[in-house]
Amino acid sequence: MEQGERMRERTASVVVVDYGLGNLRSAVSGLERAGAEVEISDDPATFEDTDGIVLPGVGAFREGVENAGPYRDALVEAAENGTPVFGICLGMQMLLTTSEEAERAGEGEVTGLDFVPGTNVRFGEGQKVPHMGWNELSVERDHPIAEGIDGEYAYFVHSYYAVPEDESAIVAETDYGTRFPSIVASESGTIFGTQFHPEKSGETGLRILKNFVDICAKS
Repeated sequence: MEQGERMRERTASVVVVDYGLGNLRSAVSGLERAGAEVEISDDPATFEDTDGIVLPGVGAFREGVENAGPYRDALVEAAENGTPVFGICLGMQMLLTTSEEAERAGEGEVTGLDFVPGTNVRFGEGQKVPHMGWNELSVERDHPIAEGIDGEYAYFVHSYYAVPEDESAIVAETDYGTRFPSIVASESGTIFGTQFHPEKSGETGLRILKNFVDICAKS
């Protein structure tokens, strides 16, 4: 597909939050391929005028939550206004309430964004961590972010996984010795995240990013 053709197909504006963590360039490239007009921003004011927000992330839960602290109020306001918020990897874990990761590091309880009530737990002792590589997605319930991906494979790199308080938050699961949520969504459905990296997941990831752009265009 030519660059000009991609430009003509763009249907939504998306802000990728630059809070100091995450592979921003890969995320931006994937979103542009999916048809979005993308802006990398460290200014919460940009959340007001965008169709969707992406919260990427690579690293530790506490560092992510602390770095995202200046954006918390603006993210909450955007979510309350119905703006789709998409968390990727650590960004997904930050959508939950807490994580064992901070406790294991002796840092005490660290409060996440709490858009999806629950906690993040470490894989069991018998499982190799991090869970790294390609694994299968099993869609458990309908959600527009997961359209067309049941049974497809995505790329994971993580040692902790989400355990939502309400099982209805689970959109898709993946098996790694234990079944864990690979896609979660809030009760409103407009806040969601993938434990895997769609920007590194080939055509499956591109389909998810296109789904996200479609959601943003309709919001």
